[in-house]
Amino acid sequence: MDAALLYSLNLIGVFVFALTGALAASRKQLDIVGFAFLASITGVGGGTLRDVILGATPVFWITQPAPLVLCVATAAVVYFLAPFVEYRYRLLLWADAVGISGYCVMGASRALDAGASPFSAVVMGVVTATFGGIIRDIVAGEPSVILRKEIYVTATVAGATLFVLAILFGAPFWPAALLGAISAFIVRAGALAFGWTLPIYRSRPGRAFPPR
Repeated sequence: MDAALLYSLNLIGVFVFALTGALAASRKQLDIVGFAFLASITGVGGGTLRDVILGATPVFWITQPAPLVLCVATAAVVYFLAPFVEYRYRLLLWADAVGISGYCVMGASRALDAGASPFSAVVMGVVTATFGGIIRDIVAGEPSVILRKEIYVTATVAGATLFVLAILFGAPFWPAALLGAISAFIVRAGALAFGWTLPIYRSRPGRAFPPR
């Protein structure tokens, strides 16, 4: 049952990220093939990097076509419905918040199962959660979401860290997973709704880097 539930959660994560990729394609007014391509690389990008780093062979979507089929289906639906959806970029950001919240836990969990140290598991959670969105923004030519001022990566760090700590202290998987995912979403939602930020680096007056 746990394996089936984890697989279902992974598909939900793929769907949410594919949705953000398709929404980005709609903003760029791409054709249906562009929608499918951008949805697919966003939907499976983070999980692919996770499996490559962890040495999981084959990568999860090679022998299980459901993730890619889900990405293409999501792209097709968004292609026809996007013209009727207002504030698509705002929807993209909120869908992305849901995706990173679940994927930071999934990535950390897979890393722990593979024998990674707690610190490495947190890093893997962050990488898994953010890589798909990075690919999406680069390919779509959008300003990268990780370069926005409000908190983004920090939310995945918080979620993955709380999940790993809960597991280390003996918590069952599902309560630990919910703690991590909900915490990550709250932090990211606060950033979107209230503009939460961390202090940024500022050069001292007269100490700016000289032009090249």
